[in-house]
Amino acid sequence: MSQISVNDLTFYYEGSFDNIFENASFSIDTNWKLGFIGRNGKGKTTFLELLLGRHTYTGSISASVRFGYFPYVITDGQKSRCAAEFLDELRPDCEEWRVICELGLLGADAELLYRRFDTLSHGERAKVLLAVLFSGENDFLLIDEPTNHLDRESRENVKDYLSAKKGFILVSHDRDLLDACIDHVLVLNRRTIEVQSGNFSVWWENKQRRDSFAVAENEKHKKEIRKLRQAARRVSDWADKNERTKIGFDPVKEHDRCISTRSFIGAKTKKMQSRVRTIENRIDREISEKEGLLRDIERQPDLRLTPLRHHRNTLVNIRGYSFCYAGAEKSVLSDLTMTVEQGERVALHGGNGCGKSTLIRAVLRSAGAECPPVQFTESGTFETASGLIISYVDQDASGLRGSVYDLCEKCGLDRSMLCTVLRQLGFERAQFGKNMEDFSEGQKKKVMIAASLITPAHLYIWDEPLNYIDVFSRMQIEELILTCKPTMLFVEHDVRFREKIATKTVSLS
Repeated sequence: MSQISVNDLTFYYEGSFDNIFENASFSIDTNWKLGFIGRNGKGKTTFLELLLGRHTYTGSISASVRFGYFPYVITDGQKSRCAAEFLDELRPDCEEWRVICELGLLGADAELLYRRFDTLSHGERAKVLLAVLFSGENDFLLIDEPTNHLDRESRENVKDYLSAKKGFILVSHDRDLLDACIDHVLVLNRRTIEVQSGNFSVWWENKQRRDSFAVAENEKHKKEIRKLRQAARRVSDWADKNERTKIGFDPVKEHDRCISTRSFIGAKTKKMQSRVRTIENRIDREISEKEGLLRDIERQPDLRLTPLRHHRNTLVNIRGYSFCYAGAEKSVLSDLTMTVEQGERVALHGGNGCGKSTLIRAVLRSAGAECPPVQFTESGTFETASGLIISYVDQDASGLRGSVYDLCEKCGLDRSMLCTVLRQLGFERAQFGKNMEDFSEGQKKKVMIAASLITPAHLYIWDEPLNYIDVFSRMQIEELILTCKPTMLFVEHDVRFREKIATKTVSLS
């Protein structure tokens, strides 16, 4: 057991407007199962890279452990080879038999090691890299979003594996995974950093209580400040009115007044002005106590969606449908029957490689929408409503280029609307002019979701939209969908999101 101590850590990227970390100090135990939580772009991945010594910073980070990091960077040359050939390039002390054992624990077949890496699905690649990470001993693991692209069964395998381990930092936005695997949380709030014992649900419940108390205290201070300001104005008016009576008076109406009365009036005015200063000091104290109360509250403004209404009730009609990839002997899907009715939110559920993304592309192709190319043969009935307008979010965000403004011009999007939605999802204004290639993966996915949200459509098709998206934004998107009730066809492995959103689930085996 040892400590990782962070003292007065300050770091910023060259050319950035703000510090990622500023005089941050905290410590964590290497025996903990630590969940790392924060909005996209707050610096979670950056902190892991700082632990690995990849950036220069001020302050100090002291640790007496060796770190293992997921995900590994796979070069283009490695992608054209099978993983078994470059295991030692990823991890010098890696032994193939250990990786095979870990693949078994992760519910994967050892043959993944002997297939070309670029032929593996995203989920299969993640399993191979996780097996390499877990094959070592005595390392403190830095695990960044391990369940992205994994199906439910694989997520359960990872969850079971991690729940039996200790000594890691887990960056994840999967609430189910965090609840099962961690015993402490490290949270990057809007303005502060906190370390707390317990899992995600314990922390979230405590945060809601603190936020409710902070909001109540803030309202109490605001009311007190309003009352004090009214009292200050009233006393100040009395003082001014009293001061004006010092000069001149009517001897008939004020027969008991003389020249010496001026000094009494002056003393009375001075006393009133002193009372005004006392009230103003109280106002300053109330404002001081009010400051900072709301600095860490995660405000989740309501998003808006404008779905279109189609004249047909059945938007997608599939009967006895089968398809197989070009050159393959076995069908990926056989005799599939399903419909997507207007107002339904249909979740496609199944393991990696079962054809969910390909089915989505078949819907896009049938409706005449732009989609990534895929070669497959098909049979059966596959119909989409005529004139169907689709808003699509792909699981791959690597194609984003240029700034947010460039994207608006290229795709004909309303710039102000897109920027407004991105602001509501936690973007800073300074980010709009930056190149999207420099965004975090979560920020890229937010751009794609925001572009989809502002596009009026009959059918919203989202393929694993929540990969890399932070917990707070997931909750916003959940509330949006439940409020606006758009027609959707989506793939999402976040159990809680799917169970809350889907009105119908179609299982593909």
